[in-house]
Amino acid sequence: MIKMYCNYHHHTNKLLCTDCRAIYNYAEKRTAKCIFGTNKPLCAQCPVHCYKIDMRKKIREIMRFSGPKMIFKYPVQALHHIIRKYSPTSQVVKNMKNSKIKNNPNKSVSKTNG
Repeated sequence: MIKMYCNYHHHTNKLLCTDCRAIYNYAEKRTAKCIFGTNKPLCAQCPVHCYKIDMRKKIREIMRFSGPKMIFKYPVQALHHIIRKYSPTSQVVKNMKNSKIKNNPNKSVSKTNG
């Protein structure tokens, strides 16, 4: 996804520019250190946000651009991503997220009032 974004926006030819290489390396490190290990959920569904805020914004921008194009360029990976979104592991993570909100009075108050 990062390569697709970089090629389009930074006009690199199948290589990553310095900024996109840094984002890629950061994402690799964060993924390797994920507390869920091989049961890693999709980042959007994860109750633990391990990315720094600025990097999370950049990754979101990259995914918004590349995500819709994935089905045409990398259909197998896109299908795998969709399957993971609805997998039982993702449901477990959603339940963790919901119980975390219920057990945290500050979040439940803001959730009911907002």
